[in-house]
Amino acid sequence: MDRIGVIGLGRMGTAIAQRMQAEGQQVLGWTRSNRAVETVQTAPDLASLVAQSDALILSLFDNAAVAEVLDALLMLDLSGKQIIDTSTVTPDVLEARIAQITAKGATAVDAPISGGPELVLAGACGIFIGGEDDAAASAHNTLTPISGRIFHVGPLGTGLVMKVINNSMIQTYFSGLDDMMRVAKRAGLTLETAIRILSGGPAGMPMVVDRIPKILGEDTSAGFTIDAVYKDNLIFQQVVQSFGITSQILEITADKQRLAIDAGLGEQDPASLISFAYDDK
Repeated sequence: MDRIGVIGLGRMGTAIAQRMQAEGQQVLGWTRSNRAVETVQTAPDLASLVAQSDALILSLFDNAAVAEVLDALLMLDLSGKQIIDTSTVTPDVLEARIAQITAKGATAVDAPISGGPELVLAGACGIFIGGEDDAAASAHNTLTPISGRIFHVGPLGTGLVMKVINNSMIQTYFSGLDDMMRVAKRAGLTLETAIRILSGGPAGMPMVVDRIPKILGEDTSAGFTIDAVYKDNLIFQQVVQSFGITSQILEITADKQRLAIDAGLGEQDPASLISFAYDDK
């Protein structure tokens, strides 16, 4: 059984570590801020984590954080280690360092996760792996405790591209709901009537169905946040633009997310975007 080192213990990293532990894996965590997490045993520093781990799972906030950690890892003995980057960042961060990682005797894949911490904890998230066949197969085995929905989609970098495609469609759906819930409000339909009928038919979406209590304000917990989906949206746009394409719907959706953040909803669940649109005058 691989010893798992989780680098980055925010919402997602902590969920990954907790799920691994619940499935009987040996897990050690480390965070750049040295913040203690009660539910996860942590290493005093990165070198100690690496020395005690076979697989290193990165769950970090942005390009700068991933670049900093990868550069720090390259200063250590990585012989026989596998690096699995689940962070939502542009592919070039890992691609620019893959030759150095390989030269150190390690393997690396990008393996972004679709689904928030609650889906990780339930073992129901999706994981898209980009990397060489052997490295991807090894990463697949390591990540199996997190999910039964793991896909090797192609070479390094394509995991993130698949997440862009998948999660952009989710964001597009939410953007459409923004518009249609305004129509519902003006027509005199209650939010509950509109969202329950929509979610119970062919135009429904499981992610929305699961969030009905949050949409209706019955559950105020946040597995993921509007701040986080907005950050992801900006990454998605960068990836789309890297192929010489633009996405007007992602731009429009980002504007709507920004309005909600400016209204003080940044730390709320994305479900709040729907009720925010419905209540908009």
